[in-house]
Amino acid sequence: MRTPAPPRGPLVGRRHESDRIEELTGSARAGRGGALVLRGEAGIGKSALLDHARDAASGFRVVHVSGSQYEAELPFAALHQLCLPVLGHLDQLPAQHREPLLAAFGTATGTPDVFRVGLAALGLLAAAARERPLLCLVEDAQWLDSASTRVLAFLARRVAAEPVALVFGVRLPCPAGELDDLPGLTVEGLADADARTLLASLSHEVLDEQVRERIVAEARGNPLALLALPRAGGFAPPDASSVTTRVELGFREALAGLSAGARRLLTVASADPTGDPGLLWPAAQRLGIDLPTAGAAASATGLVEFGTRIRFYHPLARTAVYRSAEADERRLAHRTLAEVTDPVVDPDRRAWHRAQASAGPDDGVADELERSASRAEARGGAVAAAAFLERAAELTLDADRRVGRTLAAARAALSTGDADRAARLLTAVDGSGPDELRNAEADLLRGQIAFVRPGDGDGPVFMLRAARRLAPLDPARSRESYLEALEMGLLVGRASGVMDTVLAAAQDSAPPPHGPDALDALTVLAAQGHRAAVPLVREALDGAGGALWTRHPALAVTLAAELWDPHTHATIIEWLMKNGRESGSPLVLRLGLAQAASGAALAGDLDRAMAAIAEEEAIADATGAPSITYHRLQLAAMRGRREEAFALFGTATAAAATQGVGQLVANVHWAGAVLHNGLADYRAALAEARRAVAHGDLFIAGFSLPELVEAAVRCGEREAAAEALASLTERTRASGTATGLGVAAYVRGLVSGAEDDYREAVELLADSPLLPYRARAHLLYGEWLRREGRRRDCRPHLRTAHALLSGAGLEAFARRAADELRATGETARSRSGHTRDRLTMQELHIARLVATGATSNEVAARLFISPRTVDAHLRNIFRKLGLTSRRQLKDLPDLSPSA
Repeated sequence: MRTPAPPRGPLVGRRHESDRIEELTGSARAGRGGALVLRGEAGIGKSALLDHARDAASGFRVVHVSGSQYEAELPFAALHQLCLPVLGHLDQLPAQHREPLLAAFGTATGTPDVFRVGLAALGLLAAAARERPLLCLVEDAQWLDSASTRVLAFLARRVAAEPVALVFGVRLPCPAGELDDLPGLTVEGLADADARTLLASLSHEVLDEQVRERIVAEARGNPLALLALPRAGGFAPPDASSVTTRVELGFREALAGLSAGARRLLTVASADPTGDPGLLWPAAQRLGIDLPTAGAAASATGLVEFGTRIRFYHPLARTAVYRSAEADERRLAHRTLAEVTDPVVDPDRRAWHRAQASAGPDDGVADELERSASRAEARGGAVAAAAFLERAAELTLDADRRVGRTLAAARAALSTGDADRAARLLTAVDGSGPDELRNAEADLLRGQIAFVRPGDGDGPVFMLRAARRLAPLDPARSRESYLEALEMGLLVGRASGVMDTVLAAAQDSAPPPHGPDALDALTVLAAQGHRAAVPLVREALDGAGGALWTRHPALAVTLAAELWDPHTHATIIEWLMKNGRESGSPLVLRLGLAQAASGAALAGDLDRAMAAIAEEEAIADATGAPSITYHRLQLAAMRGRREEAFALFGTATAAAATQGVGQLVANVHWAGAVLHNGLADYRAALAEARRAVAHGDLFIAGFSLPELVEAAVRCGEREAAAEALASLTERTRASGTATGLGVAAYVRGLVSGAEDDYREAVELLADSPLLPYRARAHLLYGEWLRREGRRRDCRPHLRTAHALLSGAGLEAFARRAADELRATGETARSRSGHTRDRLTMQELHIARLVATGATSNEVAARLFISPRTVDAHLRNIFRKLGLTSRRQLKDLPDLSPSA
C-alpha cells in the first residue's frame, strides 16, 4: 500500500504551535526577525509544522535545509544548502565578507572562522530579504554539521532587525547543542480525540472501532505512527517496542516483495545524503540496475520520491531502507557512489564513501581521509577533521600511525569544545606503549580535557605526568608543559592550588638552555619572595625566547599585574588585541578584550571598560560561549553601585561554585573589598579583603592588600594592617614601579599617620595611568589633613579627589570625597549626567564607534551583528539622548575618542 501524503490545511491539535509559527512569520514580515526551534520525537509532526510555516509565510521566499546523519561531519554542508538559493546576492556583500563564505564552501582559498562566515551569511540573507521576507526551514537539525549549526545559531540570534524567520525541527532525544538557548517549544503527542480526528482524515477506509482505538492507543499521539502502525502491527496485539521502532518496522514492511534491483536502488539512494540524481543514476547504471523497472517499483512503496532531488518520505524511511540492507550491500552502495563522485570537485565526500565501503584496515583510504581532515581543518571544520581522523585511525594497519591519527583526532575534537569525544578517543591510547613522546602527548591532552571539565581536578596530574615523561627526551618541551598547566589554570579560572603543585613537580626539571625562564621566576617567587624573583620575572616577560605573552598570554598578564606594572600590562593588551583581530581567533580576541576591560577599569576609564565588555559579550554571544566575568567584577567594584555590584557578585559566586572556578571567587572578594571601602563599610571590606588574600593568588592577592590595610586601620585592627603593609611594601619595592610605590606610600600613611608618606604617594602617582589610585591618594591625604584640623590644606586634595572620581564615574569613592568636603563647610559640585548612565553597554559602545566616524557596516562587523541592527540601536540611542543625527553624537564630549 502506498503511503499517502499528510493532509495540508489546518493542523489537527496544533493550535498553540501554529500560533507561535504565525506570530514568528508575522513579525518577520514586519521586519522583526527571529527563530523558533521545534523539538519532538520522530514522527510527532515537526515536518507538518514546517509545512505550516511555509503556508503561513505567503509572499516570503522560502529556503529549505535538511540535516543528514550521513553528512553531519562535512563542514558547512548545511550552510551551503541554505545559501545556495540566494547566492545571486553575493556581489552585494563587501569583499571581506564574500571571501570567508566562499572559503567555507571550498570555492576560494583561506581559513574561514565560523564567526566571520556567520557575519557573511547574515549579510547574504539580509540582502536577499530586501526583495521580500525570507523563511528558512531547517529539518532534522540534530544532524546538521557542527560548523553549520554554529553559523545558524549565530544567524538566529542576529536577525532581530531583518525580515528573516528561521524555524528548526530537532528530533528528541538530542544531546545539548548550539540551538538550546534559542526560543523553542516541545511538540507533544496529540490528545486522543485529535488523534482519532487525524486518523479519520488520513484513512481512505472505514476502520473498525476496536482497531481504531488500538491504533490510537499504540500511536501514543504520534501522527506518523497513526499512519504507519496499521502496516507495522496495528492490527496485532500491542508489543513493547517504541513507537519509533515500530514505525521503522512499518517502513521495512514496504520493502517486502521488492525485486533485488529495486531494493538495491533504494539502498544506494539511502546511502547518498545529497539526494543528487547526478550521483544516483550513474551509480545505478554501474550496478546494472534496470532503472525504469526498479524505479517504478521503488516509487510505488511511497518511501521515496525521485525528482530533481531524491527525497525520502521521512528520515525514518531512509534509516529503515539503509538498515534493512545487508552489510555487503551497503558497502557496495558506498563503493559505487565513491566511484561516481568527482575526486576534484568533492574529494571529501568521495573519501567518506570509500571509508564506509571498507570492511577492514585500508591504508590507502586512511591516507585519503587524513588529507580530507587537513582540508576540513583549513576550512574551519575541526569537527569534520576529528571525524575524518578518527575513521582514518580505525582503517590504519600500522599501530604507530594509528596512535598518531587517534591523538590528532582527539586534539581536533578538543579544539571544538567536545571534551567528551576527545576523552573517548584517548581511551584507545593507554599510555603504556614504548613511545614516551606519544604517551606524553596523550597526557597533555588528558590534562587539557580535565581542565575544561567542571569539577574535574585531574588536569594538573596529567599535565605534570606529561612534563616528567618529556624531561629526559625534550627538556625544553618538558618545561613548557609545566607552564602550559599554569596557563590552562589561569585561562579557565582554576589556577588556585595549581601553582604550588606545578612548582613542586618542576623542582627537578633540567634548567633552560638560555638562562632563567618563567618557571624559574615563579619558583624563586614562591621560595624567596619578590625581592629575589622580580628580576627573573622581568627577564621572563621579555625573555630571549620571545615575549612570554606570545606563548602564555594569561600568565604574562598575571605577572605584569603582580609587578604593579600597568605599562607592561598595556603592551600585552595591545598585542592581544592586534593578534586577535588579525588572526580572527575568538579565544585570543576575547582574552584581549577582557584584559582591555580590566585595564580600563583599573585606570578608571569606565567608558572604555564598558565598550570592551560589550564587544567581548557580542563575541561570546556569537560563539554561544559564556561571557567572561572577572572584568565585569572589576568594573562594578570601581563604579561603586551597591545593588548592581551585589547582583553580579551573587551570579559570579554561584557560577564559581557550579564550575569549580576558585579564582573567580577570589576576584569577587577583591571586588567586594574595593566596593565596601568606597561605601565606607570597612568591616565588610576587611572581611572580603582577608578572603581575597587568603590563597595568595597572583595579582589578586597583591591588589587586595591596599584594601585590607585601609579597612583594617578603619576597624582599629592595627596588627592586621601592619602585616598587610609589610607584604605590600616587599612587593612594590621589589618591582620598583611608580604606581606600586605610590600605592604603598598612601597605605603606609594610613598606618604611620606621617604626612610625608601621603605627600610621597601624591607625587609618585601624579603620572600613574591608574586614576582610581591616584585619586584615592588625594582623598586619603585630604581626609588625614581634615582630621588634623587643617581645613584650608585639605580642601585642594579633596577637590582633586572629587573631580577625578566623579568625573570618572567612580560613584562610591566620589561620595566619600563629597562627604569630606561638606565636613569642611564646602559643597562639592555635583557631576552632570554622563552618556553612559542613559545607555546600555552595547549602545554606549556603538555610540562611541559612530562618534569616531565608523559606518553601520563597520560597527556591524566589529560586533557580529547586521547593519540594520546597528541602525535599530542608533534609533534607541538618539531617542535616549534626544538627538537626531550621527553628527550630533560626534559633538558629545563624553563620546569623543579622548573622553
